[in-house]
Amino acid sequence: VQLQAFGGGLVQPGGSLRLSCAASGNIASIKIMGWYRKFPEKMRELVADISSDGSINYGDSVKGRFTISRDNAKNTQYLQMSSLKPEDSAVYYCNADTEINGDYYGYWGRGTQVTVSS
Repeated sequence: VQLQAFGGGLVQPGGSLRLSCAASGNIASIKIMGWYRKFPEKMRELVADISSDGSINYGDSVKGRFTISRDNAKNTQYLQMSSLKPEDSAVYYCNADTEINGDYYGYWGRGTQVTVSS
């Protein structure tokens, strides 16, 4: 599975930004797609994920502000980020968890920088 993320950039506090992540390869094996972010000198943290059955999880810090969605026809997931805060500034990574014959694999796209600053 290959993942390609789009949409990072600079936005003012209170603004909005949408990230996209297009998946290719063994699409049928994908069970969960999600977004993680990494702050300097910290581990990656979950932003949001969405499973193939539509179940959604959000990190506590983004609940009510971010919305994850998935377009299976386009093999693409989206992260709509609203009411952005400076503390949302991080490198955002697209993730896909796959299952093949009972074995689980995780794939990562290249990170995209999101900077929230006036």
